[in-house]
Amino acid sequence: MFVIFGAAGRVGGVSAATLRRAGHPVRAVVRDAKQAGALADMGCEIAVADLLDAASVSRAIRGAYAVQMLCPLPNGDPDPANAMRAMIEAAAEALRAEPPQHLLALSDYGAEQPSGTGITTLFHALEKQLAEVAAPTTFLRAAEHMHNWARVLPLALTQGVLPSFHHPLDKRFPTVAAHDVGLLAAQLLLDEPPLKRTPRVVSIEAQQRVSVIDVARTLGELAHREIAAQAVPRDQWAVTLRHAGLGEGHAHLITDLYDAHNAGRIDVEDGVSERRFGATTLAEALAPILPRIGAR
Repeated sequence: MFVIFGAAGRVGGVSAATLRRAGHPVRAVVRDAKQAGALADMGCEIAVADLLDAASVSRAIRGAYAVQMLCPLPNGDPDPANAMRAMIEAAAEALRAEPPQHLLALSDYGAEQPSGTGITTLFHALEKQLAEVAAPTTFLRAAEHMHNWARVLPLALTQGVLPSFHHPLDKRFPTVAAHDVGLLAAQLLLDEPPLKRTPRVVSIEAQQRVSVIDVARTLGELAHREIAAQAVPRDQWAVTLRHAGLGEGHAHLITDLYDAHNAGRIDVEDGVSERRFGATTLAEALAPILPRIGAR
């Protein structure tokens, strides 16, 4: 049994579908039974779990051969960092009690750094805790997801401006499509589990790195209009995030993350990661999103 946490999401859904197409039994773990429809239709067993409850996680992983673990940042929580740490602790407790034969955790570029990277610091905590599980373990570190640009697409399409915290605008950085992360995760779960005690670290990004200028140009070509990249001044980041509805704790995690990005600290860990490259281009990832934005 392959147990996929976050199976209703963009990454987990692809992993679950890939494993089912290959004929493997999949237990899809979701937060709400309402998310289960498409997963049940593809033949997944459904488990509803509370990631803050170790007993709930234990029930979801019972009898698993392999587990794909996701601990997401809870966006609506007033203290998202502590909430995610609590999820990590619950997951680690359950996995230590019943370790699978293969554990894969979804992580982030820069997760090797213990501090100063905002949201990515939480993935450092995830890796540190799960490295203590007595199971062959793979950490799949993904670059920034291309789909994140959906948050500012309404502004870009209506006003012709693409705001960004990436500075300078011509700096190229790694991105990746969620589909490619989910596909690789499934492939890695089907690999023979790592033999050595040290976790296997695999990184994934698209074949080409991009700048914010490249993103704006790509969006303009897809939308058939001029879209200009615009750097949000550093002293306006906090107020911009508050206007977007984020709480102080979440905003702080994001500003620290982009400070680290702009300092060049969010990247592949040299000499450690096995590097993989997704086939999806930025245009291919963004094209399906534009009609949905335009229909709002």
